[in-house]
Amino acid sequence: MHQTRSEVNKKIPIRRKGTKYVASSKMDRINSVPVVIAVRDMLKLARTLKEVEKMIHQKLLKINGQLVKDHRYSVRLFNILQADKHYKLTLNNLGKFAFEEDNSKERLCKVINKTLYKKGQLQLNLHEGTNILSKEKINVDDSVYIDFSTKIKKHVAFEKGKKCFIISGKYSGHHGTIKEVLGKTAEIALDDKSVKVLTKRSAVVIWKNKQNQQ
Repeated sequence: MHQTRSEVNKKIPIRRKGTKYVASSKMDRINSVPVVIAVRDMLKLARTLKEVEKMIHQKLLKINGQLVKDHRYSVRLFNILQADKHYKLTLNNLGKFAFEEDNSKERLCKVINKTLYKKGQLQLNLHEGTNILSKEKINVDDSVYIDFSTKIKKHVAFEKGKKCFIISGKYSGHHGTIKEVLGKTAEIALDDKSVKVLTKRSAVVIWKNKQNQQ
């Protein structure tokens, strides 16, 4: 499936002039980048769609440890794209998608919903579409780090004093510290001011534990 260049999500940093049609992600068009745009236009590891498809055929591309089989596969926020190196999809301070090198085999996910499963297990619904089972006490708006087998490696509660990363709204792409959690909103201290953001769904995710900050 393709879309016109003018229809491309404004978070995807591609030229606004060029071919009329460009590839769109197979899933979650609003919050992801299709592999072809990631590899060709953002990382500059290929010049053409044909070259990207050749990399796929040679099994050179993976997302979260899984082989890419289609150039329209979705790279979602905080997913790890393996090409010549490992890259994490993030946001810059202008709210645009960007890749940064990340050798970790764990990815950060925000818990946006949870449901009681069976035998005391909870099903956690994560911001990038993954669903996992857990017996840990994890709340909506908390964050988890999961490995490529979707095993939880770390849980970080959503609470005052924790470092966070805003992923939607006016201040998306900015790091801050949670000053207060007030129901469905949170007050976040940025470098030069404090702002209030909605915590619903993917407004804010925990970036790291305060004690781990360098």
